[in-house]
Amino acid sequence: MWARRLRDVLNALVTDLGGECAVSEAERSICRRAATLTTEMERLETKFALAGEADPADLDLYQRTAGTLRRLLESVGLKRRPKDVTPTLAEYVAKRGDGA
Repeated sequence: MWARRLRDVLNALVTDLGGECAVSEAERSICRRAATLTTEMERLETKFALAGEADPADLDLYQRTAGTLRRLLESVGLKRRPKDVTPTLAEYVAKRGDGA
């Protein structure tokens, strides 16, 4: 099950970067490490949920792993994408019609 989840996460990361043909071997290596950390963090999250809490050592490990994962993802192009909140013309007209 762990290996299947790792493969799924790895495939998703590579797809986000444009697919197999667009990813260099170095990027693939970083994605593989990021997929491993993601899978392990998910295991810790399950452990926290089943226990109803996180012990300090596991929480510290989780926090450090999250930071490492963020740095790996940034190195292969993790970026913030602004969300367009501009209403469409139809939404604007409909809102103006209700409130006018």
